[in-house]
Amino acid sequence: MLQDQADSFSLARRTTVAFFASLLFLFSALSQPAHSQTYKVIYNFTRQGSDGATPYGGPTLDRLGNLYGTTNLGGTYGSGSVYRLSPTGSSWTYTSLYSFRGVTDGAGPGYGTLAIGADRALFGTTEAGGNFGTAFAICACPGREIQIHSFGSTTDGAEPMSGVVLDSSGNFYGATLLGGAYGNGAVYEAKRSGNTWTESVIYSFTGGSDAINPVATVSLDAQGNLYGTAPAGGAFGNGAVYKLTHATSGWTESVLYSFQGTNDGANPVGGVVVDAAGNLYGTTFDGGINGGGVIYKLSPSSTGWKFTALYSFVGGYGGPYNKLTFSNGSLYGFTNSEGAYGLGSIFKLTPGNGTWTLTDLYDFPGGSEGGLPYGSVAVDSAGNVFGTAVIGGTDNQGVIFEITP
Repeated sequence: MLQDQADSFSLARRTTVAFFASLLFLFSALSQPAHSQTYKVIYNFTRQGSDGATPYGGPTLDRLGNLYGTTNLGGTYGSGSVYRLSPTGSSWTYTSLYSFRGVTDGAGPGYGTLAIGADRALFGTTEAGGNFGTAFAICACPGREIQIHSFGSTTDGAEPMSGVVLDSSGNFYGATLLGGAYGNGAVYEAKRSGNTWTESVIYSFTGGSDAINPVATVSLDAQGNLYGTAPAGGAFGNGAVYKLTHATSGWTESVLYSFQGTNDGANPVGGVVVDAAGNLYGTTFDGGINGGGVIYKLSPSSTGWKFTALYSFVGGYGGPYNKLTFSNGSLYGFTNSEGAYGLGSIFKLTPGNGTWTLTDLYDFPGGSEGGLPYGSVAVDSAGNVFGTAVIGGTDNQGVIFEITP
C-alpha cells in the first residue's frame, strides 16, 4: 500500500509541478528597463565539500544582519544544506550549519525561507527524505538537526515544498503539496510542548472548487487565522486564495478568491503576506494583461473580499513564484524568468496618491551574476535587498546577492 501511495504522490507531483518547471526554459518579452541600482554577488555556491548548491529558498535576515537560508542540493551528502552568511566589515563570511543526509533526516529543502525561533533555532522543511518530506529544526550550534516530523503516513500531508510560520508560543504551521485525506494537499499544525512537537493535519483540501496542491506555506494574522494560495483548483481551475479561521472547536476553511485566468491572473504559486489592517497581498505566476503574472490585493469588507489588481507584468510568462516582502511601506519581489534577459528580475512596488508604482531594481543576465530567482527577498531597514538565484555564479551553482539603493 505504501508503494501505491508513493506512486500516487509521484504522479500527482509530476502533474502539478512539471507544468511550472517547463516554463523555466521559455523566456518572456522585454520588460521595462531597470533603474540605477548597485547589484553585487556576495556569495557564490560551489557544491564542493559542505557547500550548498541551487538555493531555491530565499534568505532570512536576523536583527544582527546575518542571512540564513537553505540549498536544495549540495552539502556534504548532496541532499541540501543550511547556511549562515554573516557581515564582516565590507565582506561576508559563509558558514555551513548543516548538511542533510537524505532519507534519514530529510533531503532537498524547497522554496520556503527559514523561520527563526525565540531560542534562535531555525525551522524549515524538506521536500524529500523521511517518508515524503520532513519538518526540521537546526539548533544555534552548528551540526545538530532535530527532525520534528516525517510526512507521508496514512492521511498525513506529503511533500512540503516551502517552509513554516511560527506563532508566539513556538508552534508552527505549514502546507504540503500532496497528501491529506483526499490527496490534494493539506495544512498542518505542529504544537510545541517543551522540546517536542506534535504534528496534526488541520485541513485537507477536498478538490473541485476548493484550492488544490498548495506550494507556498501559510501566513498568520494577529488573530491566529491562516491564509494561503494554491496554483490549482478554485471555481475556475486557475488557483485560489484560502483562509483557515481558528476557533475553539477547530479550523474552518473558506475560499476567499478564485482566479479566472484573465486580467486577474492565474496560478498563484507564492502565497500571501498580511498587513496590519488585514489586507492580503500576493502574486500570480501567469495571467494578467499579457500572461506575465499579476500583483494583487485582497481587502476584507462587510460584503466579502475585494480583489484589486495592483500591477500586471507584460512579459509572456515566468512571473512571481514566491511570497512578496513587506518593508519600509513597499512591496518587494521578483519575476522568475522575465526581465530584459528572460532570466528574472527584482522589483519594488510603492504606493502613493491612490496608485502603485513599480520600480525594476535589477534584471538578471545570467553568467557570473546569476539568474532564475525562486525565493523571496529579504529587505533591511536601509532598503538593501538580499536574495538568491539558482543558476550562475563562478561555479554555476547559484548565488546570494545584495541590491543597494
